[in-house]
Amino acid sequence: MKSLLLKYKLVVKFILTFLLVYIALSVAYKFYLQFSDGSKYYPDYMTHLVAIQSEALLNSLGYHVQMMPHPDEPSMKIIINGTYLARIIEGCNSISVIILFISFIIAFASNLKTTFFYILSGSVLIYVVNLVRIVLLSLLLYHYPKHQAILHSVVFPGIIYGLVFLLWVFWVNRFSKIKGTHA
Repeated sequence: MKSLLLKYKLVVKFILTFLLVYIALSVAYKFYLQFSDGSKYYPDYMTHLVAIQSEALLNSLGYHVQMMPHPDEPSMKIIINGTYLARIIEGCNSISVIILFISFIIAFASNLKTTFFYILSGSVLIYVVNLVRIVLLSLLLYHYPKHQAILHSVVFPGIIYGLVFLLWVFWVNRFSKIKGTHA
């Protein structure tokens, strides 16, 4: 067993680092969600912020958009030109995806400065692409409601997770300490 651990030391280190960071950030996020319950920002600050920014982007495109708290569940209703289309829930705020991104980057960390700035810029990019994704999904649901299932469950998750995958590949090939080693 010891020889296997030594042979696959980099793989074991990656897995353990990834899991520890992912669990720590997920637990911190869970506490954030618990403590934001009942705050003035419904359902939580980040989800509320994403809803308000999505509303502003949609309004700037010439649509009359309202984001309203959902009366029966912790989410914001998206209403375009009087038509209720969808809701923005906690999972739509991109934080869970950013946690996944950060965990992978730290597991393949480079020097502190490079890692920090890549995490910062990647997280901002994921957040912005997520906003654009919500806006596009809302518009497509408004204009093509029959395609809701494929848009929401295939196309738009593919956009956000595809971006994260490309950022990971770029990180490993460009900045990671192990880019020149073979495990």
